[in-house]
Amino acid sequence: MAELSTASFRRIAILGTGLMGGSFGLALRRYIPDAHIVGYDREPAIEQARARGAIDEAAKDVAGAVRGADLIYIALPISAAIEMLPEIARHAAAGALVTDTCSTKRAVCRAAGQHFRGGAKFLGGHPMAGKETEGIAGADADLFRGANYALIADELAQKDPRVAGFAKLLEKMDARIIWLDAETHDWAAAIISHLPQMAAIALAEVIAAETDESGLPVTLAGKGARDSLRLAGSPYAMWRDIAVTNSDNLSRALDRLCQAIDQIRTHLTSRELEESFAEANRIHKSLES
Repeated sequence: MAELSTASFRRIAILGTGLMGGSFGLALRRYIPDAHIVGYDREPAIEQARARGAIDEAAKDVAGAVRGADLIYIALPISAAIEMLPEIARHAAAGALVTDTCSTKRAVCRAAGQHFRGGAKFLGGHPMAGKETEGIAGADADLFRGANYALIADELAQKDPRVAGFAKLLEKMDARIIWLDAETHDWAAAIISHLPQMAAIALAEVIAAETDESGLPVTLAGKGARDSLRLAGSPYAMWRDIAVTNSDNLSRALDRLCQAIDQIRTHLTSRELEESFAEANRIHKSLES
């Protein structure tokens, strides 16, 4: 089966023109400059996306956005993406590739499996390129550069020309593709992405509870506290569906964190604490490489 060129994505629909969808649109301008990009979102986000050049045209409904599109990019919250899948499947062209950016994959891929049984091809995706802020104002054509991008496909699906073409496009954007199944993705994401978010929220709650009328300890905060609390700026709306659809993996991850905290507490006055620091230093260095 011949590989599909990225040039075959002539008409591209972006459903959700916030940070992720807007960034994808801006990146497309650079790598497929002749593509016609149709966006669908609520006002005023869709008009802001058009003003920034992330899309060429604003569709009035989902059907109008996806009809005739070669590539359909769903950059919506998990529940909204799942709710929209039946309509996308009804109106998508038989040769289209449909992909998403949702942070958990089991629920989305399971729902997609019920609606995409021929014709348009669904490919689960998750770019590890988010920010703690949301919206088209933060969109960046370089958002995916150097970022890990999970794609949910087995070896057979990877050979589909549409999937191969999309992977080639991501490589042009300098994203690092990681092929996974949905179960493995959700386990890994719970540890490396969802747990740090919840840990930041817990840390913020502790600091808030300990802050007195003088403003201490917040007024003593330095760069370390700000770095540790960066994720605490994420809005609940971004994380509600993640917590619901990956609660089993996230609960296990939180249990492991509690165990690690208990271990540190028992080692506060012993040299064994050094071992915890050594392991933490090793992980930190591995993430920087």
